[in-house]
Amino acid sequence: MAIKIDSREQREKKRMRIRKKIHGTAERPRLSVFKSARHIYAQVIDDDAGATLAAASTLDEELTGAKAKKAEKAKKVGALVAQRCLARKIDKVVFDRGGFLYHGRIKALADAAREAGLKF
Repeated sequence: MAIKIDSREQREKKRMRIRKKIHGTAERPRLSVFKSARHIYAQVIDDDAGATLAAASTLDEELTGAKAKKAEKAKKVGALVAQRCLARKIDKVVFDRGGFLYHGRIKALADAAREAGLKF
């Protein structure tokens, strides 16, 4: 009899597999991405210190109220988090897709962050 695993548990298992390999430091923090059905969140984390250095989401004041598709909002979040990182003199990060496929909104956020000046 096969045990059924739902999609959230599968993503969590993938996320833990990824997190074994990816670690953010002060010189090269981790750009972590989470998406829900309506919003997308990105934060830059120094895992050694356990601190969030920069963050952006579709719930930020600069991005709320604008009518746009989810992929367009993800691009804006990517550009905003890159802008906030560059203001704190962070230009190199490690990308953590959080168990999500590198496709669609995740890819749009990553591409926008790269275009805005982050290197990963």
